[in-house]
Amino acid sequence: MKYAFIHQYRQAFSVQRMCGVLGLARSGYYAWRQCGGEPSPRRRQQAVLDQRVAEAFKRRKGRSGAPGLVPDLVHDGLAVNRKTIAASLRRQGLRAKAARKFKATTNSRHSLPVAPNLLEQDFTATAPNAKWIGGITYLATGEGWLYLAVLIDLFSRKVIGWAMSERMTADLAGDALQMALWRRKLPKKVIVHSDSNTERCRVFQG
Repeated sequence: MKYAFIHQYRQAFSVQRMCGVLGLARSGYYAWRQCGGEPSPRRRQQAVLDQRVAEAFKRRKGRSGAPGLVPDLVHDGLAVNRKTIAASLRRQGLRAKAARKFKATTNSRHSLPVAPNLLEQDFTATAPNAKWIGGITYLATGEGWLYLAVLIDLFSRKVIGWAMSERMTADLAGDALQMALWRRKLPKKVIVHSDSNTERCRVFQG
């Protein structure tokens, strides 16, 4: 039996490495030990989940945390959610790593048309919904990198729209804009300024 093999050679090799080579979850081995070689039904179910989570984590090359693994495991037929997957990752000591430490949010070297800068560096506003400014940044979390898009009303300096995703896409900025429009009840003639060179500034007509 694989668990018995791991137990026999645990002094010569690390349990984590042997579990990885054999395609097992460490939690399953420890559950096997605690129950004298016969884990409880709950432990067996947990061990199966941990193994499936570890496999999905490996397929994504260790770059996705619980949010990114949920669709994969649900597609595989498992009844899981973000909370149960996060707990499994913690049990196994698996932590998502970033593909890069830094990723630029804009690209100034392109052949696309450049939108006019209607704001002209004037970051003052005399009324609400006259000028909105937005941008995208990235955040390091325990489950990997997340991109955050934010829109601010320059009159109140309050955040009026935001969106978060594991990937930086056009939908990310669009979702933040949609939230702002919904919260401000679709105002007209708003100058929307972003740090994107291809769509730096435009007037939203409603």
